[in-house]
Amino acid sequence: MNADLIQIRIATTKDLQAIESCARAAYGQYVKKIGREPAPMIADFAGQIKDRQVYVAEYQSLLAGYVVFYPNQDHIHLENIAVRPSLAGQGIGKKLFNYVEQAASEKGFKTIELYTNEAMTENLDMYPRLGYVEIDRHQQDGFNRVFFRKLL
Repeated sequence: MNADLIQIRIATTKDLQAIESCARAAYGQYVKKIGREPAPMIADFAGQIKDRQVYVAEYQSLLAGYVVFYPNQDHIHLENIAVRPSLAGQGIGKKLFNYVEQAASEKGFKTIELYTNEAMTENLDMYPRLGYVEIDRHQQDGFNRVFFRKLL
């Protein structure tokens, strides 16, 4: 796949089913590790789409991934990012991360914050490689979360 062919755009209500399907596919592997569905599997995507917080990555008219982010006080909060497992490792996630960073910079933000579940060990390894620094660990909404920050 040529990552240059991936288009990122604001999500619409027509994307809701595909976003939910992508979230289930991407995060379903963690149900056993966490003992329940991870937060992205039960997220209110309809509300987030209405609030213009969701962006989709399309490849040849297929929803390949999505990202949810929004301003939160003095930073951008990256709520959720996922790529269809069948398309993982092809640069879609990186393109979505870059999109968030570009949008944050354009809006005058100098920081992006995100969290992950401590059971998602792949993320604990990946986020520092992308420039994120761990800033905290605590339980939130019944999940054991690890919080990260990146200065742009």
